[in-house]
Amino acid sequence: MDFLTLIQLLDSTVRLATPLLLACLAGLFSERAGIFDIGLEGKMLAAAFFSAAVAALSGSVWVGLLAGIGASVALSLLHGLASITFRGNQLISGVAINFLAAGLTVLIAQDWFSQGGRTPSLMGGARFEPVSLPFAEALSAVPFLGPVYSELISGHSVLVYLAFATVPMTWWLLYRTRFGLRLRAVGENPAAVDTAGVSVIGLRYAAVIICGVLCGIAGAYLSTALQAGFVKDMSAGRGFIALAALIFAKWRPWYALWATLLFGLFGALETRPDVIQSLIGIKVQGQLLAALPYIMTVIILAGFVGKAIPPRAGGEPYVKER
Repeated sequence: MDFLTLIQLLDSTVRLATPLLLACLAGLFSERAGIFDIGLEGKMLAAAFFSAAVAALSGSVWVGLLAGIGASVALSLLHGLASITFRGNQLISGVAINFLAAGLTVLIAQDWFSQGGRTPSLMGGARFEPVSLPFAEALSAVPFLGPVYSELISGHSVLVYLAFATVPMTWWLLYRTRFGLRLRAVGENPAAVDTAGVSVIGLRYAAVIICGVLCGIAGAYLSTALQAGFVKDMSAGRGFIALAALIFAKWRPWYALWATLLFGLFGALETRPDVIQSLIGIKVQGQLLAALPYIMTVIILAGFVGKAIPPRAGGEPYVKER
């Protein structure tokens, strides 16, 4: 495998890891506050549809992004209403959101556009274009560093850079602010937080709203940056893979970055089976490469990569003592 092929493989890894990273960080905020959310898949799917649909109708990708975030936040608030206010089962609520998004997106898409559950192809200002960083073209001829900068670092959409910037921002917010301290405490011992005079319900709603915003960006990236429009079930299990990556990362932001990059690499290898063949000298079937992320998910959930201990109050509705 030559150096240019490696750069192209890593470039695909970054692109495919971006929605996983955003969804993984979304789940991190929610679960750190004690709200398990397996509805990440549905939120991403709803955001992907509404961002593409509104972008196609308005001609502005930024308006589409806001619409996608709005749809995702609405589903997050629905999950919060069911699991926080009414103290319902969080897993059932998440499953319901996934089914709701899967059905409604196709139904509304067919009603609005009559293209078999798709949106029209996005062009021009209706989608996110690659961003060329300063001096990328001038430095492309420089050995080693040139291709790394011009091909791997430069040339991504603005949402890719936003996703990677979200990692240190999440770390700072969770570990260096009062809000982050309280948020983590709510997921471990909500009664102690309540005793200190801090609203447990308020913090948990704040967490699910942040979760909704990040899922909205992830979904918008799928339909307006990674692809040029919405198609049925385009989230393709990424929400569940993000949950597996979150467990793999042990609910830590920097670990989440490396876990999602690993899953992104698996996705990139699916499109480049020649790379595997050049490395091990054996031709690998595309179906096996496509299954790699899901095989890794099962391995992680089975606990073969070490014990991951979730927040102690996770999944439990909080009932205030009287």
